[in-house]
Amino acid sequence: MSAPRESEPQHTASPTGTTRLDAPAATGRALRAQHAARGRSAVDRAAAMCRYAGIAEDAAQVVPKDPAAKAANAVRLSAQALARLPELPLDPAADARCARNAAAAAAVVAKAAQDRAGTGDLAERAYRAALTASLAGGAAAARSAEGRDEALNRAADAAEAAAVAAAGAAGWL
Repeated sequence: MSAPRESEPQHTASPTGTTRLDAPAATGRALRAQHAARGRSAVDRAAAMCRYAGIAEDAAQVVPKDPAAKAANAVRLSAQALARLPELPLDPAADARCARNAAAAAAVVAKAAQDRAGTGDLAERAYRAALTASLAGGAAAARSAEGRDEALNRAADAAEAAAVAAAGAAGWL
């Protein structure tokens, strides 16, 4: 049996028992696109929730001291990191961490949006969906998954879509 070529994906077992693709260039580009799309969705969701919560973009501070500044700074940093992805070498683990950080920023902002909305089932669901998306993004970016685990990436994508839908239903988008 000959050694696999770089253009051929290498399949290995993942911690979840699913197939994981080692990232040759084509697979790395596909994973980057998947992680970047999820990250952009989270940043867009977070920015919309900032507007809903009355948090201005210029509220971001280098050392945030209040919840609004923390939320604005998290969104700003996540957007900057996503914008730089195309300049960086392909690295599914780093790309997944970037998407995870965007989802975490959106969870921070979801709390501010929930606080503005007050009590209510839709606000609670949207906040919980944001937390779930953040946790799913974390699982996809975990050291054991390295951003390459197909099942975890699909779960993170689905959780992000659910968070967008819940935020929309709550009137936050």
